[in-house]
Amino acid sequence: MYDILFSPMKIGTMEVKNRIVMCAAEFSLGEPSGKVTQRLSDYYEERAKGGVGLIIPGICRVNDMAGAATYTQLSMSHDYHIEPMRQLVERIHSHGAKFAIQLHHAGRQGLASSINSLPLVIPIAERFPGFMNLMYKCTPVLLGMEEKGISFSVQAPSNCPKAPHGATRLHAMSKKEIKSLIKDFIDAAERCKKAGVDAVELHGAHGYLIQQFLSPYTNLRNDEYGGSFENRMRFLEEIVVGIKQRCGKDYPLIVRLTVDEMFARIGKPGVGYDLETGKRIAKRLEELGVDAINVSSANYDVYNGWLEPTTYEPGWRKYLAKAIKETVNIPVIAANVIRTPEQAEKQLEEGTQDFIASARTFICDPHWARKAMEGHPEDIQRCIGCLNCIRSFMNNAGRGMPGECALNMSIANERAYFNMPKDGNGRKIVVIGAGPSGLTAAKTMAMRGFDVEVYERADKCGGQIIAAAAGPDKERLYWSIEDLKTAAEKAGARLHLGEEITEATVSKIKELNPEAVIVAAGGRPIRPSSIPGIHERNVIEAPDILLGKEKVQNSQVVVVGSGMTGLEVTEALCNAQNKVTVLEMAPEIAPGAWFQLVDDAMEKIRPYEALFLTSTKLCSIEKDGVSIENLRSHKKEKIAADYVVLAMGVAPNNEVARALKEAGISNVYCTGDAKKSGNIASACHSAYELVMKIK
Repeated sequence: MYDILFSPMKIGTMEVKNRIVMCAAEFSLGEPSGKVTQRLSDYYEERAKGGVGLIIPGICRVNDMAGAATYTQLSMSHDYHIEPMRQLVERIHSHGAKFAIQLHHAGRQGLASSINSLPLVIPIAERFPGFMNLMYKCTPVLLGMEEKGISFSVQAPSNCPKAPHGATRLHAMSKKEIKSLIKDFIDAAERCKKAGVDAVELHGAHGYLIQQFLSPYTNLRNDEYGGSFENRMRFLEEIVVGIKQRCGKDYPLIVRLTVDEMFARIGKPGVGYDLETGKRIAKRLEELGVDAINVSSANYDVYNGWLEPTTYEPGWRKYLAKAIKETVNIPVIAANVIRTPEQAEKQLEEGTQDFIASARTFICDPHWARKAMEGHPEDIQRCIGCLNCIRSFMNNAGRGMPGECALNMSIANERAYFNMPKDGNGRKIVVIGAGPSGLTAAKTMAMRGFDVEVYERADKCGGQIIAAAAGPDKERLYWSIEDLKTAAEKAGARLHLGEEITEATVSKIKELNPEAVIVAAGGRPIRPSSIPGIHERNVIEAPDILLGKEKVQNSQVVVVGSGMTGLEVTEALCNAQNKVTVLEMAPEIAPGAWFQLVDDAMEKIRPYEALFLTSTKLCSIEKDGVSIENLRSHKKEKIAADYVVLAMGVAPNNEVARALKEAGISNVYCTGDAKKSGNIASACHSAYELVMKIK
């Protein structure tokens, strides 16, 4: 069915059974020493079981003194890492997969609080397991100190601009530091070979140290390691040559390479290096004996250029891989938002690349490859690009917790999840609502052997995701619903669509005598009655705009609320040639939203010159405008408006749960927005956590 995708190919002397590569994505699964943990092993072994040909786990440091990016990443900095790594490799090999380690140093994007501290932390943490809990409690203080520059400085090629999401203090590496770090990379590669690791990959992408040496933006040195192209290549060249000399020319070596820094995407053309330089770097690496190029792009300055939100079209940057494939005669690996086996096969047929790669695809569904190989691509849970993985990792790493996927509940819990107790014994469960929370509950309970009935008042599944997916370029959000519905029904759940929860329905549910009723009826848009004029005819709720129920064109519009729904509806209104003013009570736009999603939305809104008023309260609504108050100056004024669009969030829908309880039905539980307003991730996770407590 996917002939090329499942054909073998070599990277140097290493033959990979198919063209599928799980590329590195750090998920905070190791321990402070950098040794492999049971949880990390289970995580990657599940992907090997799932049919991935080559697995490259998250970033692996080569130096404990200044090379850490998190406290719980892998390390190959010492010989004591060899044996634990060997045991992981054997588990991966037992399923026919190959295993490579990505050697990494964050440079200016590093973790300043780890500088010089890990060698002290590691022995204490190993002797006193509870010590790290104390460290994690101190994380907010440490990060606060970093932000104020009260920390050791991280290493960088030169006194270059600081990273937008990195340390606040850096220093230009001395030649002694450079030479020492080159040796660290080579030593780590040798340890990988001794542990049976099939290949090593050097991380020269996403703005980390190797790329920093390659880029004229971050490498401002005037010695043999900076200035000309040849000098900027020298740091990487000496690592490559050293590894080949130490490990042998036949030991496979991959370089993950940013081939275009993409500064032009953020209005800075000419900064850094572009694709032409990227091609030149790739060609030089081939000449040095590198066995494959893993093509990537951008850095922390251009975050959405390498870790895209849902609005980016799958395969949007495949042109980069194609350009490198036309430049070199070694295999080209590339992650360019590959989501389906059909897309993967097509890009291989087109000659875009030799191996398809992704991290998020296999985070979302560890069995993606097996499902495709067995001819059941419809069973795949597709990644929707919601970025909950990176957001949760960033939030959780400092608390000693792993990252999460919005849709895959097995992350860092593989052993328990895939051996879930089948204890339902046919007992009846009723789920009200078929949004992400309801479908997750239905799927999980059916997997446990419960007899599950789902009632949804609309004639299609999705709940509030229907409106969210109707936003500009957001249609892929609905994949989550399509795939959860498929999984729930295949697990045995029965869906009743177009079923209003009337008195008759409540009676029917009562007759079923269910073990539990899970209410996932979502929420209702907030429309505060305390605001005068809130029920005027010119007031519209944001979902009605996104769904096309209300059409507003060539008008003056005030949007109340700048959360993600507010930004989505603002973009839609701007596209319809409206003049938009956005009111936000918080001091900043989209408070609490992940910065990448905000950047993505604002990039599209900015050309329309919509006006954003922060620290601004809506006081009243009239037929021809709104009265507002600036919360800083307390100045009040009126803004002309033809329409007012409310994007103030949602409040839990409590009516269904109340009706069920009043009818005498016991064991009624609320989840998702029916309990607390949130996003897709919180909806799914709250449902899973709830139903796994039902015995």
